[in-house]
Amino acid sequence: MMMSVVLFAIGVIASATVFALLEIQIEGANGWAERLPTWRIHNRFTRLFYGGRPLTGYHFYALLFIAVLSHVPFLIGVAPWTAAAELRVAAFVILFFIVEDFLWFVLNPAYGLKRFRRESVWWHARAWWWVMPREYWVGIPVAALCYWLAGMT
Repeated sequence: MMMSVVLFAIGVIASATVFALLEIQIEGANGWAERLPTWRIHNRFTRLFYGGRPLTGYHFYALLFIAVLSHVPFLIGVAPWTAAAELRVAAFVILFFIVEDFLWFVLNPAYGLKRFRRESVWWHARAWWWVMPREYWVGIPVAALCYWLAGMT
């Protein structure tokens, strides 16, 4: 049991690190696709669910890519699909994006850990709770619950 938790954590951290480094190469110092040629939707829905940020084509397709990629083991027959497996995938995807987002700041030469705060990050400012964005506070327990429920089924 403990080994599977450790391997899960290694998988999340390793994949999120690589994706954060890729995203740093794409965005540079301009987070939330601020200067990328991508579509943006900014309305009541995005203000509510994205903390005041617009939904961008860049982020929509990045999320879709990770969601599809995390289901590939089921699609190619390497692992059977089960409700428990789907809960693990959900936990993975949620934690992946939280860890990736945090590592984007830590590894980005334009930011670093010292600039990981509301005043320096416009795209998280509206939904910043204490020391980190709201998505982290909500996502971590939801992911933990999904992972726990996967072990119960």
